Amino acid sequence: MSSSASGKVIVVTGSGGPAGQAVVRRLAASGATVVAVDARPQADTPGVENVVADLLQPHVVGDLAREVAARHGRVDGVIHLVGGWRGSKTFADTSLEDWELLHDLLIRTLQHVSLAFEPLLAESADGRFAIVSATAAQSPTQGNAAYGAAKAAAEAWTLALADSLAGTGSAATILVVKALVHDGMRAERPEAAFAGFTDVNTLAEAVARLWDAPAADVNGRRLDLTK
Repeated sequence: MSSSASGKVIVVTGSGGPAGQAVVRRLAASGATVVAVDARPQADTPGVENVVADLLQPHVVGDLAREVAARHGRVDGVIHLVGGWRGSKTFADTSLEDWELLHDLLIRTLQHVSLAFEPLLAESADGRFAIVSATAAQSPTQGNAAYGAAKAAAEAWTLALADSLAGTGSAATILVVKALVHDGMRAERPEAAFAGFTDVNTLAEAVARLWDAPAADVNGRRLDLTK
C-alpha cells in the first residue's frame, strides 16, 4: 500500500462521500498525513484529521489553508472531490436551477480551494492537486448540458492552475471517469453491470500514485481512468 505519498501532508476536500472515504483511507494507509474536509462531521479514521468547513465561503477556505499550514508546516497535496450530478431527459428539459447547484458544487468550491491553497502547493517541493472530471465534459449528452458544462469549466480552471504551478515542482491533474461506482451501489443494484464505471478504490489508487511520477509528467494532464 505504500506510495510516494508517504510522509506528505494532503488535504482531501469533499471527503465524506464514498470516493472521498476511499481516497482518505488509501492515502492514510500510504503513510500520508491526511486532513479530511467535508461540510458534515465524519466518523473518526485512525491517522486522519477531520475538519468541518463550508467550502462555499471563501474566508472559511482561506482560514483552513492557513490553519493546515500552521499545524503541519506545509501542504503537499489537495485532492478536491466535491461533486454532484443533476440532469434531464432532454436538452429542452434542462433546469437552470440544476446549473446553479452544479456551479456551486463543481466550480465555486474548486475556485475557493485552489485559490487558497495554490501558494502552499507552489512552495511544496512535490505538491499535487487533483480533481475528478467526467467524460461528459468532452462529450456531453443533451440531458447532461448543465453537468457537462460545469465539469468542462472545472477542467479549464484546473488547467489554469496547472499553468501557474509549471516549473515549481508541483502539479495539477484531472482524473477522468465516466462515473464512479462503489460497493453500496452494487448491493442496491446487483443486476447492474455499471459498464465503464470506475471503482472508487481504483480512483483512490490513482490519487496515491500521483506522487510516483515527476510533476512535469502529470501537470496539466487528463488521466483517463475509464479503461
